[in-house]
Amino acid sequence: MLFSSLIFLVCFLPLVLFFYYVVCRKSRSLQNIFLLIASLGFYAWGEPWFVLVMILSICGNFVFGLLVDRFRGQAAKAKGIIALSLVFNLSIIFIFKYLMFTLENINTLFGTDLSVGEIALPIGISFFTFQAISYVIDIYRGRGQVQKNVLNVGLYISFFPQLIAGPIVRYETISDQIRNRTESFDKFSAGVCRFLVGLAKKVLLANNFAVVADKAFAVATTDYCSSGFAWMGAIAYTLQIYYDFSGYSDMAIGLGKMFGFNFNENFNYPYISKSVSEFWRRWHISLGSWFRDYVYFPLGGSRVESKGRLVFNLLVVWFLTGLWHGANWTFIFWGLMYFVLISLEKVTGYDKRLKQIDDEPSKSRFSLTVFGHIYTMLLVIIGWVFFRADSITDALVYVSTMFGNSDVAFFDKYFIGFGRENIFYFIFGILFSAPIAKKIRALADSRFSEHNPAVCILYAAVLIGGMIFAMAYLIKGAYNPFIYFNF
Repeated sequence: MLFSSLIFLVCFLPLVLFFYYVVCRKSRSLQNIFLLIASLGFYAWGEPWFVLVMILSICGNFVFGLLVDRFRGQAAKAKGIIALSLVFNLSIIFIFKYLMFTLENINTLFGTDLSVGEIALPIGISFFTFQAISYVIDIYRGRGQVQKNVLNVGLYISFFPQLIAGPIVRYETISDQIRNRTESFDKFSAGVCRFLVGLAKKVLLANNFAVVADKAFAVATTDYCSSGFAWMGAIAYTLQIYYDFSGYSDMAIGLGKMFGFNFNENFNYPYISKSVSEFWRRWHISLGSWFRDYVYFPLGGSRVESKGRLVFNLLVVWFLTGLWHGANWTFIFWGLMYFVLISLEKVTGYDKRLKQIDDEPSKSRFSLTVFGHIYTMLLVIIGWVFFRADSITDALVYVSTMFGNSDVAFFDKYFIGFGRENIFYFIFGILFSAPIAKKIRALADSRFSEHNPAVCILYAAVLIGGMIFAMAYLIKGAYNPFIYFNF
């Protein structure tokens, strides 16, 4: 079930809100139990059997949490329990997500014929597995109280707003909120507004960019494709994945607020970045911080004696980042590409210089900003081509088309037709990938009082208009894919 589906918007969410605030309002325990049941039902909507995988993860990590809390004062035993919990959680994700990929590569290398049949991928398995790992490790580190009730662990791991596509919620962030969160009209209304912003980004922008991107990638590998249309498709996918994923994160954060939870931000306008390192501080923040705190820092981080060790630590993190996204060499290549780029920026000190850009003379500062932004976005767009392509070969063909191999023209019928139909989507998509709306709202608040009726009415009108258009798209059955659904 997607947040941008009619069944969720007109049936599931209203019913859950009604039972939470009306039927269960007098008991926090009852509210938590109801949210757990609703979350498991939400997860079981598409494939009921996969809810058993979720329940296995909940029960296993509940036990590991109790054990690591009991033996936290005994380092050897506690670390042994942590190791067992990692084996347990990573085995679940390996079997369902990577086993077939591993056997296929073994067969290719050694000429064997190993097979386990087709294994379906439980939706969101990478997200809820990382949250489960966070639960046990945060208890070990003393960053959250152990849950004595398995139902509370279940709520943390399976809570439907962030279940299938994040943001990845760390246990230390939410441990106290499970029992002691507060609901209010202001928080609820802020959650509704945030949800509507995310819905508009997903339905009105991401879904329209998806049509262009899908056509371009299909044509580039099966038919004639101009370099102009290849660029249009790559830029469309760059905007699609941003509005698709950040829109979903907005909806998840908004839904959390409706039930009294506060989730951390997951995006901070990544396409205004001036370096690849800055891009990853702004993109999918919950995943980047998870790898930083649970992998990079334990390896030594950047505070190591040699640059060789620093490069090794980055290699591990970025290989795992690529692999986390999917069992395909395209994702691994994509992750390793960022490893090379970020390693070069760190070793050369390029990223540090950009952090000190305010100290540069204005002309030099402008040149560095322009160069950094163009350099970053060019590499990000090329990276998304590998992320989107079905194989590395297809990605290389697509990139060669973008840069005008000898057999292609710059314009073709697809470029003209799709460009004419989607010009305004591209204009608005590029504008709002920068903090334009945020600055307009800040300007309005500075010129008028923050709660000025005219400003509030205009803001509400924009949100309602976006909701009406989004619902109209959904009712007429417009194209509604979701990129991160399978991660």
